[in-house]
Amino acid sequence: MTEQQQKTIGIVLLDGFADWEFGLLTGGAAEHFGAKVVFMSPGGKPVKSIGGLEARPARGISSDENEDLDAVALIGSDTWTGDAAPDIVPLISVIRAKGGVVGGICAATVALAKGGFMDGLLHTSNGSDWLKGHAGIYPGAALYQDVPRAVSDSKIVTAPGTAPISFAAEFLANVYPGTAQMTDAVKAMFAAEHS
Repeated sequence: MTEQQQKTIGIVLLDGFADWEFGLLTGGAAEHFGAKVVFMSPGGKPVKSIGGLEARPARGISSDENEDLDAVALIGSDTWTGDAAPDIVPLISVIRAKGGVVGGICAATVALAKGGFMDGLLHTSNGSDWLKGHAGIYPGAALYQDVPRAVSDSKIVTAPGTAPISFAAEFLANVYPGTAQMTDAVKAMFAAEHS
């Protein structure tokens, strides 16, 4: 990719983030597409993964400090399902307003559902009952797709926590439209051991 085509992708991490849900996305974005990947957390504070990896994100999640983002991916963490979940609506609204891509995997889909971002869109998560149990009755619940892979609709990409490969591939395909051959190659490479 040329400098003019470089995209900036924000990755939102909360305490207890799932180690396995973002590596294929961030590595694939940087290595194969030349993306600038920016890690984010509430207040830009350090966060620790399920496995104990301490991340020191470069930015907070406020909308005014992230206007340069072309896309944002919310990575799963049990924090999304509790009272300590941050308000992500302003950031997602800014990204959506400029036509950017938004993704949520595993428990991060709860934030998208609660924020009203599933309304009228096909989407998935860790199970329909699981999502309703954490998000309550949310706009668009009738369009839930009970599938084991990522679902994409109108630049919103959702996935269960067990689908980091298809999440990465669908997210990158939305960020870089017209690169199906490359995104398919990246997906095939990631999934080769399961063929």
